[in-house]
Amino acid sequence: MNRPGGSMDEKEGNQNGDPGGHLSVFTRTHSATVSPETRLLSAFKRDTQIRRVYLAGRECYSEEGKTFELRLVGKIKQQLSADPTLRPEYPPSLGLTEFTRRASEVALGKSSRAIAENRVLGVQTPGFTAAVRLGAELLRHWYDVCADWRGPVYLSSPCDDSLAAIFQAAGIQDICEYYYWDDKQRGVCLKKLLEDLERAPERSVVVLSASAHYPTGADLSQNQWAVITQLIMRRRLFPFLLLPAQALCYGDLERDAWPVQYCASLGMELLCAQSFSHCFGLYGEAVGHLLCVLKQSSLLLSVQSQVDTIIRSLWAQPSVGGARVVATVLSNSAHLVEWQGEVKCIVARCRLIRDILRDRLRLLGTPGCWNHLTQQGGLYCCTGLNGQQVDFLSKKRHIHLLPRGCLNMSAINGRNFEYIADSIHLALTTSL
Repeated sequence: MNRPGGSMDEKEGNQNGDPGGHLSVFTRTHSATVSPETRLLSAFKRDTQIRRVYLAGRECYSEEGKTFELRLVGKIKQQLSADPTLRPEYPPSLGLTEFTRRASEVALGKSSRAIAENRVLGVQTPGFTAAVRLGAELLRHWYDVCADWRGPVYLSSPCDDSLAAIFQAAGIQDICEYYYWDDKQRGVCLKKLLEDLERAPERSVVVLSASAHYPTGADLSQNQWAVITQLIMRRRLFPFLLLPAQALCYGDLERDAWPVQYCASLGMELLCAQSFSHCFGLYGEAVGHLLCVLKQSSLLLSVQSQVDTIIRSLWAQPSVGGARVVATVLSNSAHLVEWQGEVKCIVARCRLIRDILRDRLRLLGTPGCWNHLTQQGGLYCCTGLNGQQVDFLSKKRHIHLLPRGCLNMSAINGRNFEYIADSIHLALTTSL
């Protein structure tokens, strides 16, 4: 029973103008650590310099500096909006059947043995991050029911800053790193990578980028994949593959997914998170997909029921707009040819930027070898600049890029190219 005079908290609340007489339940909420991307974007927005440049974005940009839009996608959106047979109704919790079927095919190949043997479960998700989260939830469930499977999750160093938090949010707290990018040789260091995975406990989960590694753009070669997969099978590790920007390395969905097809061809069980937001320009629709390749078809129904249960507690149903666009393109050969033509133009532009940036730095006499710029692929690139040089670019030249000098190649265009190249040269030659 409350006293007529009220508690001290109530009186304090009234004195502070709280009509309810109570402190907020959020009073003791602490501010979360700001991600590098959020911090960089805030710094860029506060920057008042006319020549400021933002190279840390994740979207694919056109030569005009705007988010890339595909003409075909625009046409299909108009057609779908005018289709009288499409009714506003909830989709199944696992997503549109045609979308999941096509997404599985472009990851595993139409002639995939796993698909033919009914060992594949595809699930539509609201974006790439949601696909990773769903996979993490499945892993946590398997940890809970399998007493001998308690291995940690291994992430590449560096990797997407959100990955560790996604696994931790799913209840997996044991997160480790394996060596990936080497600043001195400016590329993937296979030797140290293998050493780290060799020390990983059996049943550990290894998160590997199949293509378009973020944030470095440095992908494993087919020979390196052959070595790594042998270690994974011998050490009984579990591969969780990532396709965050499928098709934007080679301009071809299946070629970018070669590592997924290779692992499946070896009979490996795996999870694979895919995103179609980049390659279709569907950023607002957030079109993702989680692929589960199982050992036996007899496991499919039980895994599907577990996925359905997890989804109902996370997002219930995915949105259908973007998935319909993707399914329409992938199921029509004429659309697919037109779409690939547009995507190949994006890829060709990024490759051209890499070539001319390398040549420009050589022409300026910039210290170091810049061949790694053209050896990487996709939207992202790791220049290999150190922290001091990145700070110089940010503070003195108003060029905002990620740690280790990682940047989005598509954000470079004809208007800012020379300024960026000259600034990188100055960062390496100016005494700070």
